[in-house]
Amino acid sequence: MSVYQRPVHLFWWLERRSYLLFVLRELSSVFVAWSVVYLLLLVKAVSDGDASYQRFLERSGHWWVVAINVLAMLFVLLHVVTWFGLAFRAMVVKVRGSRLPARQIIAAHYVAWVVLSAIVAWVVLR
Repeated sequence: MSVYQRPVHLFWWLERRSYLLFVLRELSSVFVAWSVVYLLLLVKAVSDGDASYQRFLERSGHWWVVAINVLAMLFVLLHVVTWFGLAFRAMVVKVRGSRLPARQIIAAHYVAWVVLSAIVAWVVLR
């Protein structure tokens, strides 16, 4: 006897906003990985000397590399925002015996993000 399996169409994830966000968040991991690889390639180019760094900059200036990096930035931002929105479920923070509200945990993540971004900007731009 076979069990009935309801057919699922290819674009099932477009039916609800929550499904779409789920799929986009999962897809964002590919762009997070790209960002890490790109950063490692930059570090290697810098460590190999000026000529290697200049070649890296030339390759990085191509329109398709810029487009991939802009797309990666958008997906990394989506990844961050969706993770911050879920952080209160992954972290149980108790103060004086009671659990902190979700809003405070989410706000703390955004404050930390802004502070760390300001520190990085200060180090890079000074």
